[in-house]
Amino acid sequence: MYKIKKRAAPAAKPPVLYNIIEDYSEHDPPGNVWVCATTGAEDVAAHGRILSESYAIPYEEMERLLRQGGAYVYPQESLLVTRGAFACRLAEAGGMPKLTWVLDVEQYAETEHLRRAYGMTLEEAAWRVFHRTLSPELQARLQQKNLGIDYAKLDRAIARAGDITYIDFRKDWSPHFKRQCILPDGRLVETSGIEDFAALHGITVAQAGTLLQQGGTLEVDEGVLACQIVNGQPSVARFNRAQYARAKELVAEKGCHLMDALSEVGLSDPAMMRALNRLERSSS
Repeated sequence: MYKIKKRAAPAAKPPVLYNIIEDYSEHDPPGNVWVCATTGAEDVAAHGRILSESYAIPYEEMERLLRQGGAYVYPQESLLVTRGAFACRLAEAGGMPKLTWVLDVEQYAETEHLRRAYGMTLEEAAWRVFHRTLSPELQARLQQKNLGIDYAKLDRAIARAGDITYIDFRKDWSPHFKRQCILPDGRLVETSGIEDFAALHGITVAQAGTLLQQGGTLEVDEGVLACQIVNGQPSVARFNRAQYARAKELVAEKGCHLMDALSEVGLSDPAMMRALNRLERSSS
């Protein structure tokens, strides 16, 4: 008898959240955003799961926001308020599609002032504050159906899917929010989520979240992690014991900040510089 070999089931493809991406990141902060949009039906479960991980918001709360609209105010975890709010505005009949965006601390403070002064909902005040930071070109295009895009020039598969159903305004356009970390030997290692990042470096998810949200340094086995927040996004490098020791020597010699000393160590290391150049080329 002959055994019939069964074909292995194809690996599940990760969800594709966006099929239209436009760059407005050169505009003055905090309106330096990427417009990440999707035509066709929204997969709320996949959308909610990935946005939940990206913005460190409980999945149940994110799903509720995507279905009902509203705003999520980040809880204050210390004496200083370090994070603002996430907001979702549902699609309007004949108007704009579903919109999601993030307010920084200053924008959130302005939102609260506007809400209290004029009796608005938090969501409406958040949209007014956020909208006026966007570039004039983007403000005008948001008033047009499908951002005024000529569908005849779109890929046919994208155009056939229909109208734009949602727009995420992001500082990072990556559909799956990959993070790359430069290791001491110059390797670039990519992680797909905060749990993956924490496991790679042998730290807790809470430690990883704090580092990626606030920046700074965190001592780990065999060295230290350093994270700089650039345009609202974390840039991470790991240094070994020898590199960390040299950075601390520079702090003692020059009286500089540890982050500056680590940057100097990294810039003087050929392997790490090659990795940094690769990272810059891949993001350009």
